[in-house]
Amino acid sequence: MNSDDIRGSFLNFFSNHGHKIVESSSLLPDAPNLLFTNAGMNQFVPIFLGNYKPSFTRAADTQKCIRAGGKHNDLDDVGFDTYHHTFFEMIGNWSFGDYFKKDAIEMAWELLTKVWEFPKNRLYATVYSPSPSDPSEFDQEAYEIWSKIFKDEGINPDTHIITGNKHDNFWMMGNTGPCGPCSEIHMDLTADGNTEGGLVNKGSPWCIELWNLVFMQFNAKPDGSFETLKNKHVDTGMGFERVVGIFAKTKNFSDFSQLPSNYDSDLFVDIFDEIERSYGKKYRGTIADDRNKMSTTELCDFRLRAIADHIRALTFAIADGIFPSNDGRGYVLRRILRRAVMFGKLLGLPQGFFSKLSGTVIKKMGNYFHELIEQKEIVENVISNEESAFSKTLDRGISIFDDICKKSSTSIAGEDAFLLYDTYGFPLDLIQLMASERNMTVNVDRFDVCMDNQRTMARCSQKKSVIEISDVSSQKTNFVGYDLKNVESFESTLTSVIRHDDRCFLTFSETVFYAECGGQVGDHGTAKVGDKIFKIVDAQKDKNGCYLHEVDGDIDEKMAGEHVVLSVDKNFRRNVSRNHSATHILQYALRSVLGTHVKQAGSYVDDKRLRFDFNAISAPTVEELNKTETIVLKKILECEKANIYETPIENIPDGCLANFGEKYGDIVRVVEIGNFSKELCGGCHVENTSEIAYFKIVSCSSVAAGIRRIEAVTGEAAFALARKNYEIISNQCKLLNCSDDELQNKVAYLIDHCKNLEKKAKSAHQIELMNIASKISKEIQTGTPEIYVEKFLNNMSPEDLRTIAMKVIKEISDGTVVLSSENDGKCSIVACCSESAIKIGKHAGNIVKEIAQKHNGSGGGKPEFAMGGYAVVKDKIQRQD
Repeated sequence: MNSDDIRGSFLNFFSNHGHKIVESSSLLPDAPNLLFTNAGMNQFVPIFLGNYKPSFTRAADTQKCIRAGGKHNDLDDVGFDTYHHTFFEMIGNWSFGDYFKKDAIEMAWELLTKVWEFPKNRLYATVYSPSPSDPSEFDQEAYEIWSKIFKDEGINPDTHIITGNKHDNFWMMGNTGPCGPCSEIHMDLTADGNTEGGLVNKGSPWCIELWNLVFMQFNAKPDGSFETLKNKHVDTGMGFERVVGIFAKTKNFSDFSQLPSNYDSDLFVDIFDEIERSYGKKYRGTIADDRNKMSTTELCDFRLRAIADHIRALTFAIADGIFPSNDGRGYVLRRILRRAVMFGKLLGLPQGFFSKLSGTVIKKMGNYFHELIEQKEIVENVISNEESAFSKTLDRGISIFDDICKKSSTSIAGEDAFLLYDTYGFPLDLIQLMASERNMTVNVDRFDVCMDNQRTMARCSQKKSVIEISDVSSQKTNFVGYDLKNVESFESTLTSVIRHDDRCFLTFSETVFYAECGGQVGDHGTAKVGDKIFKIVDAQKDKNGCYLHEVDGDIDEKMAGEHVVLSVDKNFRRNVSRNHSATHILQYALRSVLGTHVKQAGSYVDDKRLRFDFNAISAPTVEELNKTETIVLKKILECEKANIYETPIENIPDGCLANFGEKYGDIVRVVEIGNFSKELCGGCHVENTSEIAYFKIVSCSSVAAGIRRIEAVTGEAAFALARKNYEIISNQCKLLNCSDDELQNKVAYLIDHCKNLEKKAKSAHQIELMNIASKISKEIQTGTPEIYVEKFLNNMSPEDLRTIAMKVIKEISDGTVVLSSENDGKCSIVACCSESAIKIGKHAGNIVKEIAQKHNGSGGGKPEFAMGGYAVVKDKIQRQD
């Protein structure tokens, strides 16, 4: 059976047992704090928590997963062994308050032994047996079910049932929430298959876990206790690559003589075949006993396994709209890609090899995962662009690394590692990997110091200094200023006055001033203390949630504790809100025009403009930008209402966008505009899109590799821009005596006319220079190596002198020509020497240098040609004609 057969039979089996076959969710997780979708249960979390009731009680699927970075990170082991991957499929079945342990275990046994015909005597089951401090009790129910199964098969349950404590056999979603014991199925892959369970959970590659059956029957409470769930669930997960690898390596269980390997299955063989066919590098399947002491063949196979794994991860991630970038999950992808490109370079593979391999993955996997075919062009373009960008510095970086290794035979200095990271784009883990191949280490502590120093310098270069007041007040400020009706004449208490350098900040018990956050600037307004009114020019908040209000001026610290009346500048807030809501609509429009792979990469909104950064394969065309602008304007004219509410993070609606890297709490704020835009956002927004009034894209530019930036204006700023542009066009029409419809053609005609005049003038000037050169040549008539011609010409540029000198030396065929000219307070010098003149010791560079230095100037060049000059400090220049 190949991979398609195995995947199909798994889903068919559970479909025949009443399960709904659910499509894999995206690798871009719904949970905003999750790096990637990393387990099959991710999309079912709301069901487990009781926040969503599905129309089905049984489900089965194959889930795309990535474990690279964050809590679940398999990247460091990929390639060194045969079973770790960054990308993998997890196939599983689920019961939501339907069947429980008996049906789950019996169906698993039936599929493995009856359908797939796994050798029964090689299978082992684990059940939960708590240690003294572990929760719950021995899983007697699961034990009895397994015991009966093994006895009915004539297998001794005493050797085929292994117990494990909380570490191995109790699954928890987190510190709190649904949890319960689990039962794993392991397979003995040794030659004789008679280890009697001695290798189970011992980390041996000869005995691996096939399937984990999780029985969620408890709820972990904050106080550390466990209560029984009203509805019990089943959550199972099987590593698809492992199962396919076992079928392939054992030749359908007929040969157990070789170490099992996921990479020997058809999921990877096609990639290896393409590398061998196109580039001549053959995969031989060797595994090193010591990753620090690999033979040439073992090193080659390690790199090929990593490349094969990494191209799958990049292909699937990009197809799901996750692009390589400089932060968050995008940076994880960039690290993976650069790791693969580096290995290819070290194997002698040509630039562009990695992006071409994506086609092999798409051809193999696209029949089931149709998004790969739909996004084929995007996948190939993104990988190609990333690969090309890194390749530009790769050769230089490798050369620098080789030089660094010559300094020491044991370790790489942290400063040197940081140079490779900061200048040549080498991720730290890649540097460590390269070092380990030479039995060297990297001074990570010093690397971290260099990184911290750079961050400190970056912070210091910012216009606004970071204010931390945890030493003054750790009290969190209560913000009550979302409603515009509440932002004027709001009464509060001045709790402290803080001075930082020459700036003064106020804190209040409650505030209606929005503090700068999420790309939105802080509010402006006033604070009235007693009979004095102070202007608030900015609002920020520290890490403790304490709001800092910067005032224009100074306040006596003795005023702390007094009553204060706060008023936000409503017009400023309205303009900011217009831009913020327009940013949400802009993201919707860009995803509609360019594709759903578009994700926010940064934003900034103030009262005058909005700025939106997003991932992009290439620059949007003028037509695409016009379509985007039209969509935004249409939504403004449709007067769509904004619905803003707070909800537990697990209840966020489907399709709600979140920015990875933002810190979200248990309760999040959802901003829904109409029925088309849903985002998690803590900022200020309009109540209706009609308030935005007008929207105009001002520019679209590149800010980093794969990142574009749109700047736009709304409301008053957009009207001002429209009026300004109208006035410019109106004035130009009057100046050129034409209508606005004729203006473009009129300007185009004038530009062409000017170009023709410039061309004619340039041609005439060249003729003039040639005539001057001919006149000088005729005065010389013929040349010999000893002839030295020195001329001063009026108002000539260095380029003119060069043209004349080259023409003269060509016409007289021999000798030395030196020309000079004064122009705009500087005297330029040009010298030309023929080949024969050089042979008798003439040197154009030395001639120019000598002349220029006499007048405190500079110059020099090659023997045959040189240029130089000096500033004119006298009224007259001595001329030699």
